[in-house]
Amino acid sequence: MHRRLMITALACWPALVLAQDEVQRPRHKVSAGELSETLASRFPVRLGVAGLLELRVGRPRLLLVPARNKLGAGLLLQVSGAQVPQLPAGEMEVVFALRYEASDQTIRAHRAEILDLRWPGMPPEILPTIQAMLPEMTRNLGEVVLHRLSTRELALPDTMGLEPQELQVVDDGLLILFGPKRRS
Repeated sequence: MHRRLMITALACWPALVLAQDEVQRPRHKVSAGELSETLASRFPVRLGVAGLLELRVGRPRLLLVPARNKLGAGLLLQVSGAQVPQLPAGEMEVVFALRYEASDQTIRAHRAEILDLRWPGMPPEILPTIQAMLPEMTRNLGEVVLHRLSTRELALPDTMGLEPQELQVVDDGLLILFGPKRRS
């Protein structure tokens, strides 16, 4: 009987060690509110040719997509121009992959992907032009800095020989998990 208990305990040991390692792994959380404010500071944005066809992108609504480990934005779009009738605003949803940039200690959104575009009332002859502008708009965004880690936030992990290693989007923000520093 004791032998079976010992074998079971030894078989479970690696899982227990890994679970303890995960619990003890340093982490830092950035709230959804903080991410939202940083993202909003980049807007409004105007694209296109003024007077001819201009697309104005208003303050975004933060989207957290934990299932895909991505952050996103719901954007309000307004189009104007000489040949464009007055239209109601449209909406576009975009998601981004995330990465850590060690050189300036920032969390960045990159590789934008358009999920959805809704624009009720948009004339069919203008819609293809707008749809053609959108991929260019997302490329022009490039990388967006979402958070800059402070010296205080990095002090303890740094003394332990750790750096941000994994970014996890959670329901109420972004979880930064630290791991061993990579050798340069």
